[in-house]
Amino acid sequence: MILLLSFMPSSPRFLLSKGRDAEALWALAWLRGAQADIRWEFQQIQDNVQRQSSRMSWAEARDPSMYRPIAIALLMRFLQQLTGITPVLVYLQSIFHSTAVLLPPEEDAAIVGAVRLLSVLIATFTMDLAGRKVLLFVSAAAMFAANLTLGLYVSFGPKSLTRNSTVGLESVPLGGTEQTLVTPTSYITLVPLLATMLFIMGYAMGWGPITWLLMSEILPLQARGTASGLCVLVSWLTAFALTKSFLLVVNAFGLHVPFFFFATICLVNLLFTGCCVPETKGRSLEQIESFFRSGRRSFLH
Repeated sequence: MILLLSFMPSSPRFLLSKGRDAEALWALAWLRGAQADIRWEFQQIQDNVQRQSSRMSWAEARDPSMYRPIAIALLMRFLQQLTGITPVLVYLQSIFHSTAVLLPPEEDAAIVGAVRLLSVLIATFTMDLAGRKVLLFVSAAAMFAANLTLGLYVSFGPKSLTRNSTVGLESVPLGGTEQTLVTPTSYITLVPLLATMLFIMGYAMGWGPITWLLMSEILPLQARGTASGLCVLVSWLTAFALTKSFLLVVNAFGLHVPFFFFATICLVNLLFTGCCVPETKGRSLEQIESFFRSGRRSFLH
């Protein structure tokens, strides 16, 4: 990272905020390419930097153009964690130990990690082609299907003979129903691995990277620093609370209950994306801020 950052110029906004206009113009030209016409964008950035130099007042904070994008960003961070990504990754091997799986849990976890890497690469190359909202819809739908499948498998599928070897989920009652004890050689025991792969793939293609990107795009320029910090705080407080309570819920109600809860949250994410999240593909930061200031629900209006 140090090596790569040595080739990266400071951002035009930072340079303008320090009064280094010539360097800012050069940095913007470097970022956009030699053939790009950057005069209009440079002027827009200058105007916004001048407005950002003043601290946001409480009266400004109550303006919909300020609190609406901040509220959307906060809810995105909150809902992203409620999909269950952090506890699933933390307890991945233990979850596989607690269910009947065909492959060793360590190999299952390694496969899931490889799928996550591949999915992030796919999202990187498609988010500017398909758009943010399309990938968020696909992501939430995939995570819903995966969580629902895992919940049903834990409730009604075969139960592993090797539950005593689990780490951290020893007392997990798998669904509270009578289940057939099987040696994990049947192909049905591939379901937990395939469903977890689908869950990780869905998350890594949308609600993982795109929510961070959207946060940086929609937050008001004047409140970006404070609002970004608040979003990160909400994200990791939610992750901590969810991971801390995961075992308590599992041991009290069964491993299926968290998966059904996560599936419900994914449905909420679908509604939230359709009703509240704007499509920002191809829009500059200034255009996005103007969109919220005008109070429109779509860039098409």
